[in-house]
Amino acid sequence: MVSGGMTCVKYLLFLFNLIFAITGIVFITVGAVILGLYKGYSNFVDNWFFAAPVLMIVVGIIVFLVSFFGCCGAVKENHCMIITFSLLLLLIFALELGAGISGYMMRDEVGTMLEGRLDVTLKQYLSSKEAKDSWDIMQHDLNCCGISGPQDWSTVFKGNDLPETCCIEFDTNNKCDINAVGMRNEGCIKKLQTAIEDNAVILGGVGIGIALVQLIGVIFACCLARSIRREYETVETTAH
Repeated sequence: MVSGGMTCVKYLLFLFNLIFAITGIVFITVGAVILGLYKGYSNFVDNWFFAAPVLMIVVGIIVFLVSFFGCCGAVKENHCMIITFSLLLLLIFALELGAGISGYMMRDEVGTMLEGRLDVTLKQYLSSKEAKDSWDIMQHDLNCCGISGPQDWSTVFKGNDLPETCCIEFDTNNKCDINAVGMRNEGCIKKLQTAIEDNAVILGGVGIGIALVQLIGVIFACCLARSIRREYETVETTAH
């Protein structure tokens, strides 16, 4: 039985693991939301952009499961389970830092990546249903038109015509063109870049922030494991 101040550490560790399980749910939720956003714009982002949110989801699942070892080890005062929990927590700490840092570092690559991807898919608008759907979804959701503005569509459409998603309201001919009153005037690249960079900051902040907080859990677990080990050694010495 753990005695003295370690009893407090025991219950703090148990409480910490409940919080730990909640952080796992937070990781899964944040990763899933950002992954959903990236999938919606999959034609505009490179495949490696999906690595950080996927890693965050995987880490979240592992965190939720590992919290079981911490709770059981703290309640049962099981030295082996607490040591296992501590080692897994250190592994998770490294994964979370990796997810956080990679998520944040993606910000530097967004602008260059989007310029190339948007230019290629814009030219495929009339020939590829996939490119058309992606552009229509982006222009509608981000309330934008073209890469830098509506004029970009002049390389795709003849005359002044624009995709229907460039207009909030249509003219008297029920067409969307450069002269339409309800036209979306802002380009998409800045809005999409801002959205992706903001999500990269969220990934980085959540990953690194929670990882640092979980270091407290490692300290609690190590203190409790050492206390339990000393209790066992005291009992064995007394028995002899």
